[in-house]
Amino acid sequence: MKRLIILGAGGQGKVVADIAKLNGYEDIAFLDDNANIKECAGWRVLGPNSMATEIEGDVFVAIGDNRIRKEITQRYQERTFPTLVHPSSVIAKGIEIGAGTVVMAGTVINPGARIGDGVIVNTCSSIDHDCVVEDYCHISVGAHLCGTVKIGKGTLIGAGSTVSNNISICSECLIGVGAVVINDIQIPGTYIGIPAMIKRKD
Repeated sequence: MKRLIILGAGGQGKVVADIAKLNGYEDIAFLDDNANIKECAGWRVLGPNSMATEIEGDVFVAIGDNRIRKEITQRYQERTFPTLVHPSSVIAKGIEIGAGTVVMAGTVINPGARIGDGVIVNTCSSIDHDCVVEDYCHISVGAHLCGTVKIGKGTLIGAGSTVSNNISICSECLIGVGAVVINDIQIPGTYIGIPAMIKRKD
């Protein structure tokens, strides 16, 4: 029986559990460091994240914060991290999608794109041709990357935002909800508005 240990029993965990079932996982175990959370998506929370070392099965970190997701994933590098893809997503043939990445319902990923490890490609987002999304990014609900976009490690592209063609965004950025990026971003920070402008340097 295929077992998946999901670290993180919040909203992200609920969605990951649903996709995991659709990907053939018959046994799901949740772990979370919040002792007040007793169940998630109908599955019992067995204990803190550290219990992952005691339980057999594949591991998936279902935490929205990019930095925390990376930190926890690196603690368990010796384990198997599956790639979870919702069957309603549309993904071109030959797309590279890394370990520990989830592709949610209604997403579109077009030819030539490359998606790194530990990435969240959220509901109804799109990644067009020849884009590169590096490790531990989050492409939020309804966000759109036009063709030949590069997103650096750990960057969050906010819900409903758009990144124009041939744009590069450096690592560790936050692109605000509904922002439109029309110029390269080379300084880590928070960017908001139309066109997206820096609000705060990190």
